[in-house]
Amino acid sequence: MNDWPEGWSDSDRGSRYGNGSAAAQPESARVMRQVRRGPAAPPHGAGVPQQPSYVNGQGYGDYTDARQTGYDSGYNTGQVYGGPGGPGGPGPEDPYGSAPRPAPNWRRRIKWTAITVVSVLVVTTVGTYFWADGKLKREVDLSKVIDRPEAGEGTNFLIVGSDSREGMSAEDKKKLHTGSAEGKRTDSMMILHTGSNGDTLISLPRDSDVEIPSFVGSESGKTYKGTGRHTKLNAAYAEDGPELLVRTVEFNTGLRIDHYVEIGFAGFANIVDAVGGVEMDIPQDIKDTKSGADFKKGKQTLDGQEALAFVRTRYALAGSDLDRTKNQQKFLAALANQVATPGTVLNPFKLYPTMSAGLDTLIVDKDMGLYDLGSMFFAMKGVNSGDGKSMNMPISGSSGGNLVWDKAKVKQLVSQLKNDEKVTVSGG
Repeated sequence: MNDWPEGWSDSDRGSRYGNGSAAAQPESARVMRQVRRGPAAPPHGAGVPQQPSYVNGQGYGDYTDARQTGYDSGYNTGQVYGGPGGPGGPGPEDPYGSAPRPAPNWRRRIKWTAITVVSVLVVTTVGTYFWADGKLKREVDLSKVIDRPEAGEGTNFLIVGSDSREGMSAEDKKKLHTGSAEGKRTDSMMILHTGSNGDTLISLPRDSDVEIPSFVGSESGKTYKGTGRHTKLNAAYAEDGPELLVRTVEFNTGLRIDHYVEIGFAGFANIVDAVGGVEMDIPQDIKDTKSGADFKKGKQTLDGQEALAFVRTRYALAGSDLDRTKNQQKFLAALANQVATPGTVLNPFKLYPTMSAGLDTLIVDKDMGLYDLGSMFFAMKGVNSGDGKSMNMPISGSSGGNLVWDKAKVKQLVSQLKNDEKVTVSGG
């Protein structure tokens, strides 16, 4: 019985490559059948053309045999690998078989690029807002302040620089010349009024002579009756903290304080370092061993340590505390202007460290929001740019080492602030 295809013999089997053939050329090189792809063959026995014999290495026979049988694989018409007009083959205009690439839709690309950029900005802005809002320390409760004046036009911020050493190492205290006193006291106090007729920054000298009024203790909740006792303004903060300081300022001025903002030594120095220093034009040589100040006259960029020494110096100044408050105003306005530059705002490697440095040690009232904080910041920048006014609280003289306010001028100043009028009063 012969199991080989029709036309094969057993003798043919023995002479093929791979079955002991001695032929030097492999069968595939001599007699490999051509792969034929074309229309599906009809079912077996239903008119299938007789296959040409595969004898003596002659393959399927010649082209004439194929034509005579009526069987054509399509190979000769280019339909296997694709020819002109063949299935999937290239057309006459595209000899390589690739479809023509459509022109880019630039309007669509620009549209989706813009949507992507806006989406990233929105997500970043919202994320930054919640990050910064979560870092605010809302620790001051102004609802504890009693007998408050009526609110006027505009917004009034009480800005306090404290000598808090919280979070500072012994090395930091030595480097910044802060000393190691326990607790915290006010080192500077300012009222910033923002309104429609320009912004006004008013320094309150820490040695200002004030009366301590009746107040409710911030921790005890007890009511302490006023006795007409006079003391320095910074003593009010030392006695019962921010709430009593606000109460004392309101009682002695008649001006309602809307928001409270406080920053300590470390936070102040860190902000200055985060923005890369602040340029100042120092009008005279200054050397003060207590604050660590050692400056030559002229323009120079102050780092955090130098800036802190500059705003704390008073013993080396002719006007002592009054001259110090002027330097503090000048420096804070310059700092606000530096932070608001594109080099800081548009640079996340500067913006986030700057915000973090300030927010880490910033203490505000419970109703303070980021919008209010931003409003205060840009108002201080405006004062530095000449859009507002900076001044000291009007002084008429001194008593027992305390600076006495000029009552008539203070009354006029407060009236102008309450009515959001342009301030015409001159300071001390």
